[in-house]
Amino acid sequence: MDMNFSDEEKTFRVAVRAFLKEELPDSLAAKVKNGTRLRKEDYLTWHAALNARGWLAWHWPVEHGGAGWTPVQKHIFEEECVRAGAPRVIPFGLNMLGPVLIKFGSKAQKEYYLPRILNDEDWWCQGYSEPGAGSDLASLKTQALRDGDHYVINGQKTWTTLGHFADKMFCLVKTDTQVKPQEGISFLLIDMKSPGVTVRPIVTLDGEHEVNEVFLEDVRVPVANLVGEENKGWTYAKYLLTYERTGIAGVAFAKQGLEHLKQVTRDQKKDGRPLAEDPLFAARIAQVEIDLMAMETFNLRTVSAAAAGGAPGLESSMLKIKGTVIRQEITDLLRRAIGPFALPFVPEAFDEGYNETPIGPDYAMPLARQYFNMRKLSIYGGSNEIQRNIVAKGMLRL
Repeated sequence: MDMNFSDEEKTFRVAVRAFLKEELPDSLAAKVKNGTRLRKEDYLTWHAALNARGWLAWHWPVEHGGAGWTPVQKHIFEEECVRAGAPRVIPFGLNMLGPVLIKFGSKAQKEYYLPRILNDEDWWCQGYSEPGAGSDLASLKTQALRDGDHYVINGQKTWTTLGHFADKMFCLVKTDTQVKPQEGISFLLIDMKSPGVTVRPIVTLDGEHEVNEVFLEDVRVPVANLVGEENKGWTYAKYLLTYERTGIAGVAFAKQGLEHLKQVTRDQKKDGRPLAEDPLFAARIAQVEIDLMAMETFNLRTVSAAAAGGAPGLESSMLKIKGTVIRQEITDLLRRAIGPFALPFVPEAFDEGYNETPIGPDYAMPLARQYFNMRKLSIYGGSNEIQRNIVAKGMLRL
């Protein structure tokens, strides 16, 4: 599945590998590869190493601290990080809010928040989904009433990923209820330490505390924390989501997962022969590989267009759909490949210091956890059903 890279790009890959070998702690890479739960400090350690090299906000413009990479360099970097076992870069400040502030934020907001994102002085979470307003995001009910130099916020957000780590939240709120839903939404920056903010955990199917409910009761937010214009937040929200959905495609993660799947099917046996030689199972792997090759090419085209000055549009929805389907299929095939060893699932096994002997091969327990966790991919960031509607309406100009 390797592409044809130029000599310059091959040299860049060597530089990335050298950086990872030198700066990525072996203990941290081992935690990632073994599926051990990561602490906030683990992410901060990796962010700091990337930032010191100038590689943390690699997709930002150079004048704001970006790396100035080509789309192919970005692709190579992501691929090598996944292969080495580097923690994922937490996307909320860097990949979501950062581009919105760069395009729509005030000069003061850029000067204040962008350096703080790079230095991890602020840890951001996303206040979009609400009970009853997930894929139908425009129907959100959280309200912001103007009171002098502040907005007073009341409402609830849900599925707030890593909100228990965050000290800031970018949030969609209703500032006008008398107009079409999309026309009365604003984009606010909220300090999570403000009086009236309550965070409650939600434990997911894989036993993780990754997401949360956030309750906002008479929370006062300075008007200076409004991004762009009042009631124009829907435009900014859609711009942010195009970047989020493109990232959800997870090409590098899918490639690594496929490589692992092939290795597992060489190890596991069916009727005394490697599972990889079973015609039906081999055909399913081949189909995933073909789909992934096509998606990788399409992803590079999309990020190339974005590098030329445009934000991805329908392409981001198409990547989100295909990327999540591929990643879910890979985790499903991995689960099937290890047969009965996929059944035991002990959430405590992913804590540091857990010493019980695993049932089956060492990689069995993490595969079960990955399978459970990947079920969410086709839902968050806008469910795949909604994305298909967006693509159809856009293509047919409805």
